[in-house]
Amino acid sequence: MTVIAFLIGVLVLVVGLAVSIALHEMGHLLPAKIFGVRVGQYMIGFGPTLWSRRIGETEYGFKALPLGGFISMAGMYPPAPEGEEPSKRRSRFFATMVQDARDANAETLIGGDDRAFYRLPVWKRIIIMLGGPAMNLVLAVVLFTIALSGIGIQQGTTTVASVSECVIPASQQRQDCEPSDPVAPAKAAGMQPGDTMISIDGTPVSTFNEAAAIIQASPGKPLSMVIERDGAEQTVQFTPQSTDRAVTNAQGQPVTDTSGAPEYETIGFAGLSPQIAFEPQPIWTGVEATGQYIGQVATIMSQLPVRVYDVAVDTITGQPRDADSPMSVIGAGRMAGEIAAVNAPILERVQQIVLLLGGLNIALFAFNLIPLLPLDGGHVVVALWDGLKKLVARARGRIAKPVDATRLVPVTFVVVILLVGVGSVLFLADIFNPVKLL
Repeated sequence: MTVIAFLIGVLVLVVGLAVSIALHEMGHLLPAKIFGVRVGQYMIGFGPTLWSRRIGETEYGFKALPLGGFISMAGMYPPAPEGEEPSKRRSRFFATMVQDARDANAETLIGGDDRAFYRLPVWKRIIIMLGGPAMNLVLAVVLFTIALSGIGIQQGTTTVASVSECVIPASQQRQDCEPSDPVAPAKAAGMQPGDTMISIDGTPVSTFNEAAAIIQASPGKPLSMVIERDGAEQTVQFTPQSTDRAVTNAQGQPVTDTSGAPEYETIGFAGLSPQIAFEPQPIWTGVEATGQYIGQVATIMSQLPVRVYDVAVDTITGQPRDADSPMSVIGAGRMAGEIAAVNAPILERVQQIVLLLGGLNIALFAFNLIPLLPLDGGHVVVALWDGLKKLVARARGRIAKPVDATRLVPVTFVVVILLVGVGSVLFLADIFNPVKLL
């Protein structure tokens, strides 16, 4: 059963990623068609075509390698100037690459095709190229909203799940009660599992955290709590017992003193544990979560070379990988499988996979904005450079030629090689030294 759940998790991740890629390409396709660009192909994947169907002038289909997708637009680059001689400064290898790119671009043009991409105003070209990342961003917001507002965040409710028998200071690091331990105040007051806390000393409480904050701030102070039991309200009296708990930082890690010993603080203790339930968050929580993820992904990408190097070193030396290290599709699929196979409520597992897909869409959004060809951000830079060049020429009373991005094919080739190298390192690491979720 665990293996089946694992495979289902992987399948859900693969399908979700395929949908994300399809919507990314749709983000390019729709504005391209709106602006009148001739689109020859809309493909999910690379390599040999598995299935396709032509609708109008566009062929839609799937290819064998599900590692991305593309649309083929007429005239991504302007035609090469007639009679132009190959640059003597460029190697024959790169010169051949540039010429091949020009030949492939020429095949997308039909005569003097006025529906070519390069003929569009700069702002239209930018909208088309940003349409893909924008679609991933919107999808991430939708997924985070479903996970956080539709499903919710697990929080302690005001309904009591269990009542402690005694008071055990955290510094004693034990679980079982001893005869010398004082009876827990809530137990002595007669509280029972299933009781629902309504107010403490006249202050209404709607979450367990609110109730706990009042109790912890009142060691040795008598409190009056209104509870609901079996549909009727009643009042119980108790005095929180002074005890200690470990001090933690903002990340929830124990704080230690100069000698390395844990630090403790005195709090009030009643001995109540809450029932846990999903509490839907405000509708704007998905947008807030998206912003936070973008910041985290941007930090990771700014340190990508160092992080990939660390992953390679950890894999070679057999050291455990950092939980925040970058991973490939294999790693993401493996994580989805582990989430699906874990012993937890189905709703919790569904939520975690939805959050994972949301995070992957943020990664696709940020990655495609890198200002290097062949990524979307690289095409945006080319369009901006073309617009700036024309603006300067117009100010001088001249007509500027369109920017010939095929000249950047050697740079694109280097970028592709680097991406393949990074992908290979992460693929191998995710197979032989995966991130341990559990």
